[in-house]
Amino acid sequence: MMKTEISICSEILKQGKTLLYPTDTVWGIGCDATNPLAVEKIFSIKRRPESKSLIILLDRADNLRRYVREVPEIAYDLIESVDTPLTIIYPNAMNLAENVIAGDGSIAIRIVKPGIFCHEMIKTFRKPVVSTSANVSGAETPMAYRFIQPEITHSVDHIVPRTFETLSTIKPSQIIKLAVNGEFTIIRK
Repeated sequence: MMKTEISICSEILKQGKTLLYPTDTVWGIGCDATNPLAVEKIFSIKRRPESKSLIILLDRADNLRRYVREVPEIAYDLIESVDTPLTIIYPNAMNLAENVIAGDGSIAIRIVKPGIFCHEMIKTFRKPVVSTSANVSGAETPMAYRFIQPEITHSVDHIVPRTFETLSTIKPSQIIKLAVNGEFTIIRK
């Protein structure tokens, strides 16, 4: 059953469509992070200004170098040492849709730990996936599927069945901004 749903999601992402899916934190709205038209749809669904950047998810830290020009070594230590979801903002993003990259050229990336639906989905899709909370910009982040507004569920192209909801923390990830020299600032605890 999971393999079938992952195949469906992978095909939807390849077609430039959007989906509502359980991430490693909260339910998210996602798309192919390399497709600018798909990313534009996400901003439209959330009614979010494009000046506010988005988070992308990867299945492995090894893939960071595909999307960040220079990954500070401390990033790998941080990723390996944390038990809870950690989003790191890296400078000098590349190979992504221009509208997913922040105005300063940075990108927020979270490596999803194995064993959950979204990790397997990203691994199968073989590209980064946008992850933004399943709410209209400015509204409260829904902590479970039942709190997601109908406006969101009616706007996405596909909804992953709730049976795959295996949220580990049920809260947004911690966010750290990392400089090329390895210095970092905590953005959200």
